[in-house]
Amino acid sequence: MSIIDWLVLIGTLVFITWYGIRKSRGSKNIEGYLLGNKTLPWYTVGLSIMATQASAITFLSAPGQAFTDGMRFIQFYFGLPLAMVVLSITVVPIFHRLKVFTAYEYLENRFDLKTRSLGAFLFLIQRSLAAGLTIYAPAIILSSLLGWNIYLTNICIGGIVIIYTVAGGTKAVSYTQTGQMVIILSGMALAGIILFQMLPESLSFSDVITIAGHSNKLNLVDTSLEINNRYNLWSGLIGGFFLALSYFGTDQSQVGRYLSGSSITQSRLGLLFNGIVKIPMQMAILFIGALLYVFYMFVPQPVFFNSVETNKLKKSEYAAEYYAIESEFNALQSAKRETTLELLDAVKSDNAELIAQKKEIIRSQQKKSGIDSK
Repeated sequence: MSIIDWLVLIGTLVFITWYGIRKSRGSKNIEGYLLGNKTLPWYTVGLSIMATQASAITFLSAPGQAFTDGMRFIQFYFGLPLAMVVLSITVVPIFHRLKVFTAYEYLENRFDLKTRSLGAFLFLIQRSLAAGLTIYAPAIILSSLLGWNIYLTNICIGGIVIIYTVAGGTKAVSYTQTGQMVIILSGMALAGIILFQMLPESLSFSDVITIAGHSNKLNLVDTSLEINNRYNLWSGLIGGFFLALSYFGTDQSQVGRYLSGSSITQSRLGLLFNGIVKIPMQMAILFIGALLYVFYMFVPQPVFFNSVETNKLKKSEYAAEYYAIESEFNALQSAKRETTLELLDAVKSDNAELIAQKKEIIRSQQKKSGIDSK
């Protein structure tokens, strides 16, 4: 990494920590620490909810999901807006009226302390595991890029999060997550622009869409009723609806975000904002994966993306075997590029028979490459 890269990385981490703690000054009681004195506007609530749900895992894994399986994963979120409406009508006014600090305090009021303790215990176990994975995902990237020890990388990332969370409370979390969302979304948009600009100049944006579409990477909606199909319209509407109800209605990591709203209206607007914006945001993230698929049809793709481990392999006793695999892989990449251009010509000439033939060839080539193109 260059000096500029280091300055951006360190500067961003320092600024996020400082900004979160600064914005949370004045939290001198339990209401200020856990609920931010209920002063947050709807847009901060909404962005914080989105950032809590869309962790680093989302931005790292969703493009890979579209790269291999297309954009049909978007249907998983189709039930989300409906759940946000139901929660806005039911849960939000109840929590505000009872003036609870957590979702589990409501369980004690409704049942008893044992029920509250069990709910809180299950949340802490589940959230600890989720937080571990959320930290581990970017740690893999940083340790791969910089050659750092992954355990120390985990400790550093987790330590920074602990500092501004413990020091600032819910306000620090909400404000820093708002900034993180802006940074992450800007980075994703920039990545998409760079990917497109690095493609051959002869390819237009329309050509990219054509290739992605005929490769089944833009398969947004599937209305089939196949029982083995994980992602379709019905599983998204039904399963996504009830999953969102449970997550946003009972998980304190989400409930705490909208309980900090300055009023019932602000909390509702934050939830509805999440329901409206989440689907197009997720669609844009998945589209990066579809664009990445087209990108690697024309730009040489590495056999293994972890350059640190690849360099170790090249210096090991298995170097000869690796270079043989790499040579075969590169030859297959070249063949895929030519077939893709032929597919594009077939589409422009509206030759249905040739289109089907080229698509089948590409599907076979992708399977040989280790990419299951449906």
